[in-house]
Amino acid sequence: MSHNHTSFLESLFSESEEFHKKIFYSMKARANAKRTMLEKVADYMTSLFGSNTFLLLNIFLFTTWILINTNKIPSIASFDPFPFSLLTTILSIEAIILAIFVLISQNRSSRVADLREETHLQLNLISEREITKIMKMLDMLLEKQGIDLSADPELKKMLRPVSEEEIEKKLEKEIL
Repeated sequence: MSHNHTSFLESLFSESEEFHKKIFYSMKARANAKRTMLEKVADYMTSLFGSNTFLLLNIFLFTTWILINTNKIPSIASFDPFPFSLLTTILSIEAIILAIFVLISQNRSSRVADLREETHLQLNLISEREITKIMKMLDMLLEKQGIDLSADPELKKMLRPVSEEEIEKKLEKEIL
């Protein structure tokens, strides 16, 4: 293969891969642009609360709280003695708020993932049709050249168009 053909193929495949990345980036960018204010806040809070800084801050605050309220720091008066009812209430409220923010963020991410999955499915179905068509064309060309492929059962299966409904029914049976 000459250098020109090789560089053509390389550029063709690299552009194709880059093109698909742009499509999916664009999909995510469009989904991000359509976020509600609450979803934007939830995404921000989820990224903030999911950080090492937030973990370390919580460890520091809880340790300090416990040390103060077990009288390990004598210069500060105890305000929530053991069993730390106030701390428990604050932690419960924090957990509820964090869970809600995470769920909002995950729901939005799930919608984007569903859209990507549907796009992949549609592209795969289109590709399958194109590949079947190419195989039929190759079969016809080989037949014209006098090469008999009629005895190949695998090829016969491949030349049949894929039935989306048939696949869907099989998957539904497996799931249910």
